[in-house]
Amino acid sequence: MATENGTQKTILVVEDDPGLLATLEFNLEVAGYRALTASDGATALDIRRSNHVDLIILDLSLPVMGGMQVCKALRETGDVVPIIMLTAWHEEHDRVNGLRSGADDYVTKPFSLQELMARVVAQLRRSQEFSSASSGNDGKHKIEVGDLEIDLVRRTVLLEGYDLDLRNKEFDLLVHLASQPGRVFSRSQLLKGVWGDEGSGESRTIDVHVSLLRRKIEDNPSHPERLVTVRGVGYRFVP
Repeated sequence: MATENGTQKTILVVEDDPGLLATLEFNLEVAGYRALTASDGATALDIRRSNHVDLIILDLSLPVMGGMQVCKALRETGDVVPIIMLTAWHEEHDRVNGLRSGADDYVTKPFSLQELMARVVAQLRRSQEFSSASSGNDGKHKIEVGDLEIDLVRRTVLLEGYDLDLRNKEFDLLVHLASQPGRVFSRSQLLKGVWGDEGSGESRTIDVHVSLLRRKIEDNPSHPERLVTVRGVGYRFVP
């Protein structure tokens, strides 16, 4: 999926290890992508501001400005470009914090290039699908469920008229659930449908994002009424 409608996809790789950076750049270009590179967070932000980028591969352990800071800076400006984190951290809370900062997926070092490339393809596919949806489906650009209004074009969510500040994947997950209110989705279905993972990833990723969503759309996140858990199965959105 290096091209879509004849347009070459551009991927920004941010990694301070020169050897790994060169390896990733080479393999992405062999796969047909256009690769841009940066070895620190500040340079990465400058490149992103001046270039169209379809996806970012971002190392979290960067000098001066860490990957998590880069991720937060992008999301705070409304940038929804898909971000895959590269991390040597094995503790769950570190991975959770990375996702909370706005990343869409992560790969733990050491990783196989095959796995990383599969995740790149999955993220680009999901981004394209949501982009297509936001361009209109028979003129329908919004999902309205009760007092919740989801604008697919602007990628905004209003609750009782108030704008909710949702992260990229929080928005995608809400759209997936709210577009079929009442339907029960398993965690594996949500991973595949929102993250595009064909069996990869962890169910914990879903739980983290559901928890983050509940804090924003529920009156009482500890006793959710909109995004409810179906024990032993997964989640459903209650209109």
